[in-house]
Amino acid sequence: MTAGAAVGTGTDLHDEPRLFVAVPVPDRVGTAIADVVERVRAGAGASDGRDVRWVRLDGLHITLRFLGPTPEDRVDAVAEATQIAAADTAAFDVVLGRAGTFPEARRPRALWIDILEGAVDLAATARRVDGELRRRGWELDDRPFRGHLTLARADGVRAGSDLELRFTAERIVLFESITGHGPARYEPLAVAALGVGPAAGES
Repeated sequence: MTAGAAVGTGTDLHDEPRLFVAVPVPDRVGTAIADVVERVRAGAGASDGRDVRWVRLDGLHITLRFLGPTPEDRVDAVAEATQIAAADTAAFDVVLGRAGTFPEARRPRALWIDILEGAVDLAATARRVDGELRRRGWELDDRPFRGHLTLARADGVRAGSDLELRFTAERIVLFESITGHGPARYEPLAVAALGVGPAAGES
């Protein structure tokens, strides 16, 4: 789901940070997912000729809102929107499981892990982020939120899993996606604890 860049921009998009807001996945859950990925890689083999582009496993997250290239002078506004949305949201449990594919299993373009529990809370958090961004001038995609955890983008890779992984979503993070020289890495720009208001003196 793609959100439009900030209104009124005229800057070269290649020079602007690519931003998104997400719930980070704890390291212990990431380790379990890495084990699943290794099994999938081993099962796919190296001779099937398929182009499988795996995400970085040290930055797994569930995206709430993708903003894309954003002018430098609007980054603070996105961080503020993230903080306020988080303050209005209590921590909640998330259960990941059942690896799936998109658009269909015979020739999928993406491999992901579904949200078994917590999808309603994730969607509500995404709506709060959207609302705060709209108040600051963003025009956003109106398509419904569908939470998932992307593992790979591929041409024809097939996989399945019976895993079930639980964690508590306690914060949302504004990330910058930095591309080039392999899979994108994600640099946190602002971290907002759920259910906690801004510190004294912050807007």
